[in-house]
Amino acid sequence: MKNIIIIILLLCTTYGFSQNNNKGKFYIYWGWNRAWYSNSDISFKGNNYDFSLEDVVAKDRQSKFEVDTYLNPANISIPQYNYRIGYFINNNYNISIGMDHMKYVLVQDQIVKISGNINDTSTIYNGTYSNNDIALKGDFLKFEHTDGLNYANIEFRRFDEILDLNKIKVNLTEGLGGGILYPRTNVTLLNNETNDEFHLAGFGLSGVAGLNVEFFRYFFLQAELKGGYINMPDIRTTKSTSDKAKQSFFFAQYNVEFGFTFNLLKKKNSPYKI
Repeated sequence: MKNIIIIILLLCTTYGFSQNNNKGKFYIYWGWNRAWYSNSDISFKGNNYDFSLEDVVAKDRQSKFEVDTYLNPANISIPQYNYRIGYFINNNYNISIGMDHMKYVLVQDQIVKISGNINDTSTIYNGTYSNNDIALKGDFLKFEHTDGLNYANIEFRRFDEILDLNKIKVNLTEGLGGGILYPRTNVTLLNNETNDEFHLAGFGLSGVAGLNVEFFRYFFLQAELKGGYINMPDIRTTKSTSDKAKQSFFFAQYNVEFGFTFNLLKKKNSPYKI
């Protein structure tokens, strides 16, 4: 990552920013992500329990790279993916909408602190807790946003060309965004029946920076670093609407995408048209 940043800075110093002719263009891309999450406090509340877990560790869930998994349209939703469509309002700025489909998996068997109470659950976990240690065994809690941790967001980005090699152009892009979290959460809690339905759970804020390589005017590859904050105060955990969880955490992504640009209108005096 240090080497990438140095190369970008050298390119900027050597070539400077040039003026792209982007106004009026659309772009669309699809790609995949790798995600990391900060530790999170998770609170659970229901008719017979009200407790919190501190500093819970979670990871993403990468699908093993196989051509059928990543490139077969029938399996398009299996890996962690990103897609986005945007429009250039002028030569350097664009606005876009998209989805970051991450996967969030609580690490099983970790030991965390628990505070609160659990009553009348017909389990060995009934009791009152005050900063006690507890192992997150499968019969106590399984907690995953695996279909997935869906961050639907709007972004406002800047776009600058830093290198023009005729048929190949190198560009920098960076921006800010925000949106909603619409996860499908798979939870097994104290032997309750899981819910596993899509639900509007909260919001997110994020920033992104990327390197874009454009080929033959219309096609591009893009690598991005993205990070932000997620707050979900309304996570469904069981079939009962009175059972809820809440958590907030920071996330980071590394994204690799491919896409194309197009213009719906023929530009005056341009030899190109769609």
